[in-house]
Formats: sequence, C-alpha cells, structure tokens
Amino acid sequence: MNNILLVEDDKSLNRGISFKLSKEGYHVAVAESINDARNILNEEKIDLILLDVTLPDGSGFDFCQEIRKNSDIFIIFLTACDTEIDMVTGLDLGGDDYITKPFSLMVLLSKINVLQRRHQPQECESLVSKDFIFYPENMKFLKNNKEIFLSKTELKLISYFLKHPQKIITKEQLLEGLWDIDGNFIDENTVAVNIRRLREKIEDKPSNPTYIKTIRGVGYVWTERCMWK
Repeated sequence: MNNILLVEDDKSLNRGISFKLSKEGYHVAVAESINDARNILNEEKIDLILLDVTLPDGSGFDFCQEIRKNSDIFIIFLTACDTEIDMVTGLDLGGDDYITKPFSLMVLLSKINVLQRRHQPQECESLVSKDFIFYPENMKFLKNNKEIFLSKTELKLISYFLKHPQKIITKEQLLEGLWDIDGNFIDENTVAVNIRRLREKIEDKPSNPTYIKTIRGVGYVWTERCMWK
C-alpha cells in the first residue's frame, strides 16, 4: 500500500505531509479539489486517500460517499471539522479513520501504517470478486464454489485483473506485467486470443461479457469490485 492520494487545498499542509510521507517511502499524489482527485483516481492506482472535508468544489463527505459506491479503498479524513457529529458522519459514510487539525505527522504516519498492516495479504488469503474466488498461493480459481481449470496464461491474466479491479488495463500493461518478465515475446493479438479463451470459461455469455469488458482502442477492465478475504 504505497500510493497515497492527498486531497487538500492548503498548499503549505500539502508540502509538509508529502515531504514526510515521501521520506517514509510512500508515493504521494496531490489534488487540491475533488475534480482533480477524480482525475487522479482514473489514471493512477491509489491505495489510500487522505481527504479534507471542506474543498473548493464540494464536500469531502459527499466525495467519500461517491467513492464508496464502487471502491473499498482506504480513506482517512484530515479536517478542521472537529465536532462529534462531523466525526460520526465521516465514519458512517465509510471513512476508515478521522483526524482533526492540527495533528501530528507522526500520528498520521502511525495510522497509515496500521491500515497498511490490515491491507497486507496473508499466504492463506483469497481474492473474492462477486461469484469468483481466486487463491494466489496455489493458483486455484473458482466460480460459484466450483473450480474452473485455467491454463497458466489464463491464470496469470485472471490474477492480474483481480489485483487491479475496476481499472482500465492497457494491452501494453498486460504484455509488460504478465509476459515480459518471463522473457517471452507475445504480441497484442495473442493477448486478445487469451482474453477470448478466458471469457469462454468464466463468462455466462462470452459474446456479451459481464466481467472482462473491452475498452475500445485502449484495453480491458475487470468490472467488479475485488477484496482480500
């Protein structure tokens, strides 16, 4: 969990938080508005959001609620709104923690580290996405609790999709992430063929796929949410 999105319109606070977290090995993307945050979430893999409540183009509470419709990403509120009702509202809307300003950067770092430990998958854990369960340790894949036997390439594909749910994955990313590390040359046509074979095994209607959607001219997306259990 190394990629953090800081949504805060105070430039001075942005610099302080970004500097501290960067020193600790985190990559920090900064957004000064909700619109900027949306753009970053669409373009980058983010593991945790540090979210102010009062922003130039809207409420952090509303943005949290919007995110929770599609994502279980960790959210920590960082805000001057320090009443009990504000804190309860933030947590009820799906925030994982609530820190009021002013705050200690060491306390913030400690809370981030706690979430990171919660996020870290254990060997026995599985990836669950709607009707599917995938066990990365032994590369076992089930649909509706029945095992589906996949080829090595298909297993690598499904693993990649489930680890990047609801994110557009380009054909280039698939080539680099799945095959280049093995030193094998596979072209985009081979990617398409393997996607088709995978759909035939996991989709109810392969010709009209529900789970692996094609983003024309770009790549593919696993449409369902996915979480470790």
